[in-house]
Amino acid sequence: MDVIYSIDSHIPFKKALPIGLQHVLVMFVANITPIIILAGILDFSPEFKANLVQNAMLIAGIGTFIQLYPLWRIGSRLPIVMGVSFTFLSVAIGVSTSLGYGTMLCAIIIGGIVEGLIGLFAKYWVRFITPVVAATIVTAIGFSLLPIGANSFAGGEGAADFGSAQNLIVGTVTLVSCLIFRIFTKGFYQAVSFFFGLIVGYILSIFMGMVDFSVLKGCKIFALPMIPMLSPDFHLQFDLGAVLSFIVIFLVSATETIGDTTVVVTSGLNREPSSKEISGALACDGFISSISGILGCTPITSFSQNAGLMKVTGVFNRNAIGVGAAIMILAGLFPAFGALLCTVPQCVLGGCTIMMFGSIIMAGIEMLARCEFNSHNTTVITLSLAVGIGFPQANGLFDIFPQMVQEVFAQNSVAIVFVIALITDSVHRPKYNRKQL
Repeated sequence: MDVIYSIDSHIPFKKALPIGLQHVLVMFVANITPIIILAGILDFSPEFKANLVQNAMLIAGIGTFIQLYPLWRIGSRLPIVMGVSFTFLSVAIGVSTSLGYGTMLCAIIIGGIVEGLIGLFAKYWVRFITPVVAATIVTAIGFSLLPIGANSFAGGEGAADFGSAQNLIVGTVTLVSCLIFRIFTKGFYQAVSFFFGLIVGYILSIFMGMVDFSVLKGCKIFALPMIPMLSPDFHLQFDLGAVLSFIVIFLVSATETIGDTTVVVTSGLNREPSSKEISGALACDGFISSISGILGCTPITSFSQNAGLMKVTGVFNRNAIGVGAAIMILAGLFPAFGALLCTVPQCVLGGCTIMMFGSIIMAGIEMLARCEFNSHNTTVITLSLAVGIGFPQANGLFDIFPQMVQEVFAQNSVAIVFVIALITDSVHRPKYNRKQL
């Protein structure tokens, strides 16, 4: 067997570099987009936005390294690639716009610690996240993100040129480019179809005069990461509703990580993941997310697209993936790189992400298809999706509830789906079979 297909074999750098680089290319659009969208909504300065992108790349590299090479019981010792999660974007936007950026960071730090501690004791509770619950949650995540992708497609919520012909043209060209690359290519090139689409859309936006390169002026070649909470402009503030909102979504994110870990182990090692591997993966998810909050970013989680890429290529070598983690860390230490990424217009990101969010829905549907459609599972799926997606669309439905309940559920369809699915499934839980994940 070639060393690149063995999980622990030493691999020459000349082979590890392209493998690691392709994993960075597959994930980097999804890794930076939540930060760019959030920073755009909060109207941060281009310099501050560039610093956040720099930190996002850095924390993704650190999180991936710890998954590959654990610290104590934190990390799975599996080729799991970490990055800033879309799952938290909706609640991050809600908390930061209503209660402030410092309140959001405080909730992330506390929520991450809670998930990390829960992860260390995963063997006691993981049986409650049955396949039908996990599949329903992933499907809900995809649906909850579609409005965010649509707003970016039109130029970004609150933009002066929102919905302009220029934005729609660039967004459409980007989307069509992603589709073309995905349909007419195979293997690695198909896996990075989002990246190719972004390049096409970005070049078009440059020719249409939509890109401002002034942010690159004065950028340092090398700089240590920025810590927003040390700035006098931001102060950590505790809010119980915000903390509970993030804890709920951390639990949702944990189900995704369980699924990704299962895919990696069953595909690469032809066995089921051990409780130790699940525990280490979740602990890394939580504790590194707290560090992400300290660096001003939203939480990180395992990336399904990278697990999918490994499944396609058959390359599960930890040391090769480690080279990719090193590339992410180096990118995070060079601010000019982050500043360049921030020049990508919102409509280009929307053209990429609208398809990416659709693929999350498809992943959820595939997971649902692997579940038996008996009376119990059908009830869990239909009730949780109907209530979770439908109720937040009815303005004022949660007005009679306490403020804390409104903050957790009023605009958070994923949290509602998670709670309803968990309760409904618990009424009469089928025998748990992790293989269905």
